[in-house]
Amino acid sequence: MSSVRRCSRTACGRPAVATLTYVYADSTAVLGPLATYAEPHCYDLCAEHAERLTAPRGWEVVRLAADAGPLRRSSDDLEALANAVREAARPQERPQDRTPRQGRPGAGDQGESGRRGHLRVLRSPDN
Repeated sequence: MSSVRRCSRTACGRPAVATLTYVYADSTAVLGPLATYAEPHCYDLCAEHAERLTAPRGWEVVRLAADAGPLRRSSDDLEALANAVREAARPQERPQDRTPRQGRPGAGDQGESGRRGHLRVLRSPDN
């Protein structure tokens, strides 16, 4: 068995040169250099398929240029890139706009000023 990764497209046996990752929450497809490791939710593409890649209507394609120099990549490069895209797309929240959640017990207790997912924003005791 060959150690060269192949294009993920059906019936294409060419060597992969790029990795495609989707950020569904932001309707973004990120095409970058070949990832260090094959990830289950990423797609390796050959040069031809990477060049011809298009996205559905309303989606954006972010193409990252491959560096000409030696690469030092970690296995988390694409995940870090996807997180950066999510963060850039998130609307910016000003501190004065944050309010405690209403309608649940303990909302606003102990200086809590907002909640996003599993994270909480706490006010400084000095305020």
